[in-house]
Amino acid sequence: MNKTGIIFFPAFDWSLGEFHPEREERLLYTQEQIFEEGIMDLPQVRQYSPGVADLFDVLRTQAIFPDLQQHNLDAHLIAVGSSLVLGNALMKKEITNGFALVRPPGHHSGATVWGNRGFCTLNNEAILINVLRAKYGIKKIAVIDTDVHHGDGTQDIFYHDPNVLYISIHQDGRTIFPGTGFTEEKGGPNAWGSVLNIPLLPGVGDEGFLYALENWIMPAVEAFKPDLIINSAGQDNHFTDPLASMNVTARGYGKITEMIKPDLAVLEGGYAIEGALPYINMAIFLALAGEDYSGVVESQKPQNTEIGGDTIRSFLTDLKRTNKAVRPSWVFRKEQFLPAGDWVYSEKSIYYDTDGFKENRKEYIRKCSHCGGTVLMISQKTSAFQKAVLARIPFEACPDCEQAGYDLAETFKKLEKTVLLQNQLRDQVHLWRDGREVNPFGG
Repeated sequence: MNKTGIIFFPAFDWSLGEFHPEREERLLYTQEQIFEEGIMDLPQVRQYSPGVADLFDVLRTQAIFPDLQQHNLDAHLIAVGSSLVLGNALMKKEITNGFALVRPPGHHSGATVWGNRGFCTLNNEAILINVLRAKYGIKKIAVIDTDVHHGDGTQDIFYHDPNVLYISIHQDGRTIFPGTGFTEEKGGPNAWGSVLNIPLLPGVGDEGFLYALENWIMPAVEAFKPDLIINSAGQDNHFTDPLASMNVTARGYGKITEMIKPDLAVLEGGYAIEGALPYINMAIFLALAGEDYSGVVESQKPQNTEIGGDTIRSFLTDLKRTNKAVRPSWVFRKEQFLPAGDWVYSEKSIYYDTDGFKENRKEYIRKCSHCGGTVLMISQKTSAFQKAVLARIPFEACPDCEQAGYDLAETFKKLEKTVLLQNQLRDQVHLWRDGREVNPFGG
């Protein structure tokens, strides 16, 4: 029996439209069912009230462009803050594990943010992870993302971080948003192998997910030896989800949770509001609390053929072989504005489907054998021709990478209108506008 914390934040005041699937009923049906079943009366269960995240905690992890004041973050800050409430409870040993049932979701929101994409503006888990590192000194964290969509935002934030293992098992990106999450994406030059993507064929159900967990995901987690495991808990692999094509059941989600044993689970997607979410969330919660979830059965039966047996085993064996065979291939650049060192260059185009625009980004990462390396991101919102720069000094940065971050900030504050420096080593955030340092929070 585990001491399990739970928090509900349905976000009544936030939606993307009256009939949009991302709406408060996603949580209300679950809340009603959990109360009706008497689960909140279990002696090991403790309910917490929602909290509000500090803007500093956001900017430590994500660069909000062109500035914080141009985004409506009210609901997002409570979704993040509620995740932090459970994180703090975990660190104080008030609970053994916890489930943050919050919306809006967050795992499509990346290192730089110009708007909402995939229903996400702030990344709940990523901000939580960096708060736990900065406030409690946690060193190594594994994220297991079980949403049907690849968590491209979480991957983006930690792609160059060797101390965060990001694993995503999801429907193949060639068949669903956001079109990423292939097994060749394995991390940056100082964090190669810290990203593991397992894109699955549409139609995979409990058998395929549990096989992948037992034979690939959990051995990778055990080898990484994390201090904490966080489950980015998307429920849209369910066989009734209207936005996806998978075949996982509520009891399958319970078994997945039992195998992962997350310290914290944070809700992501899942849009079968009445037919699936109450059952899935209840199975997950019972599994976290160490209770029997075998009686959680949906009223509807699976209608589609499940991809299982030798087909999924053979598929996963081939995918694992491909993943193992992938070797890094870096492009080095020597730009005048770059400090001393070897810098790996890449470009990225990010589509904001909610708002209908693109961000183009140039990335430079300082190759380093001592730390995660300084990161430089030159970001442009193409529709508005707005440009901004993020420089990041990582947690546990070496002296050379720390100095490189300061040098980049000094250079770019003279060149670009907006420059944000995330100094994760010193737990500081600095913002420059038109060459002058300003208060990033607008006060």
